[in-house]
Amino acid sequence: MVDTTAKKGMAVPLTAFAVGAVVALLVGVFGRVHEPTLDGTTTLGYPTVLAMKTVVSTVIGVLVVVQLVGALWMYGKLGVRAPSWVGTAHRATGALAVLLSLFVAYHCLWSLGLEVGTLPNGEPVSTRSFVHGLVGCAVVGAIVVKITAVRARRAPGWFLPVAGGLLFSLLVVAVLTSVVWYIGDRGWPSRAG
Repeated sequence: MVDTTAKKGMAVPLTAFAVGAVVALLVGVFGRVHEPTLDGTTTLGYPTVLAMKTVVSTVIGVLVVVQLVGALWMYGKLGVRAPSWVGTAHRATGALAVLLSLFVAYHCLWSLGLEVGTLPNGEPVSTRSFVHGLVGCAVVGAIVVKITAVRARRAPGWFLPVAGGLLFSLLVVAVLTSVVWYIGDRGWPSRAG
């Protein structure tokens, strides 16, 4: 009789983290060498790309909190048994958060790039902007790791919660270094009239 149980080892997590790191690095390199432009972007009716990204990133922030609560509920950490629909809702909100994150990342990289040192107008790049850009690149890499963790059958049990926690943490930092700054500096964005 053949044992059909897949051996769970470190190959899947190590490969996923390595590929995620390479993806994050490549995204950063693209952001650095790409000439920022507004061509090919949308504002979804807001006056600027930054205003639109603030609104969409706020939605992402809400979705990642829903993801955290859903995961804790599914794994029995809230002290109340999760109804059967929580798993489906968790997958749907996760997929939406990933899609919106990639949408925002595209607009960040394409319209703003990854600036280091000084801007073309001679102004220094703020620490907040620099950290936000690096974290944004890491988010894209963490998405690769999380998708791998969700699909991996031969990974250890710790891999999925670690991948999810990493992505959650990076998204929270990305939101804090963008949305919170924008709202504090300019207020809540209003639609273009």
